[in-house]
Amino acid sequence: MAHFQAHAPTGSRVQQLEALLRTALFKPANALVGCLLQAAVDQADAAYQLQRGQVFKERVRVRLQGLFGHFELQRDYYYHEGKKQGHYPADAALGLEGGYTPALARLLCLEGADETSYQKAELHLAETGGIAVSARQIQRAVQQVGQAAVAWQQREVQPPQCERADAPVLYVSADGTGAPMRPEELQGRSSKQADGGAKTRQVYLGCVFTQHRVDAEGHPVRDWDSTTYVSSLENIDAFGPLLRREALRRGLGTARKVVLLMDGAVGLEHMGRRCFAGCVQIVDYYHALEHAGGVLEVLLGRKEHPAYRRRLQHWAKRLLQDGLEALIRQSRRQAKKLGRQEAVEEALGYFMRNVERMQYGRFRRQGFFIGSGVVEAGCKTVIGARCKQSGMFWSVRGAERILALRCIHVSRRLDGFWKCRLDQHAARNDALALAA
Repeated sequence: MAHFQAHAPTGSRVQQLEALLRTALFKPANALVGCLLQAAVDQADAAYQLQRGQVFKERVRVRLQGLFGHFELQRDYYYHEGKKQGHYPADAALGLEGGYTPALARLLCLEGADETSYQKAELHLAETGGIAVSARQIQRAVQQVGQAAVAWQQREVQPPQCERADAPVLYVSADGTGAPMRPEELQGRSSKQADGGAKTRQVYLGCVFTQHRVDAEGHPVRDWDSTTYVSSLENIDAFGPLLRREALRRGLGTARKVVLLMDGAVGLEHMGRRCFAGCVQIVDYYHALEHAGGVLEVLLGRKEHPAYRRRLQHWAKRLLQDGLEALIRQSRRQAKKLGRQEAVEEALGYFMRNVERMQYGRFRRQGFFIGSGVVEAGCKTVIGARCKQSGMFWSVRGAERILALRCIHVSRRLDGFWKCRLDQHAARNDALALAA
């Protein structure tokens, strides 16, 4: 002990010591994993039932990477001449993802989807786990598994999968944001850019959450960890049913009250009426105030008018008192005096379409949220934090796959997704078709 204390490492040598110790511990752990998996491979190969049309070819060696390092396995290879397709039964049984064990594949997807870039994921894996995987390898793993994540988000709802919502209120919310895309993904798309060319594609994000109570002042309180998300780069007609399926999984059919909360965009409005008929629908209060500012700009001539802020505060107060129809009448009278009827009518169109969805006083008395901040924050954290970094340009396929993985993660559904993924791998060994 005295000798150790005399030569005890300090500073950078402590860091080196811990890294070396980790490497030393990983070596026997890796050898044990390789030994155990080879035994599992031999058992899977021995139990495999040859499928019609398959023939055994050879025993093939493969080099795999797991959490503790690289190792080799030998497993049987079969070939189906009619389908021109090969099959490794042990790979399916173990749930291998290319050259990775299931545990490492899950970690690669988690890091690749959650870090702000694949390069940062590479560095983070090396620093925290001593795992050497390149950014390109992480990207390939994310894209491979991400395809299954997209399909898992879009899966049909089976009755056993539906939660029973005992919450007084179930909220469904949706919003959209632009994600920067590669030029080939934007062909033929127009935008509001000065040159008319699009630089982004619309990404829709939907979320579902619950509310059990209000606080001492009567403000609604969102249930902790109740929010789940779905994303889509498809059009609004495809996104609506996707969001409805998520709501059904969360208890849409049993909730006491269902509230659809989003901005007043025409596409979202039509989606809401089509996919959530009969639900309470609320237009985000803060979007309503933004549009109120547009009405006042037309009436006052400019946003910098001395009366602009005072008049906007008046709108804010009257909206919370269910005074929208009175505000519309007042604006029309003033527009007539100023000779600006046409411009004001256009600005009021947003409110005319949404009068019933803007009864904020009534909604607040019922204890409902009137702001869509949850989904708007989700657009920033789920989509923006990963897909809108400086210099990033995505393919549609690349963006939708990484966003599906991010939605699964932030919805606390990683275990469910990976169980389904492993079950799908195992199903490739199913020989029941022989009984047909």
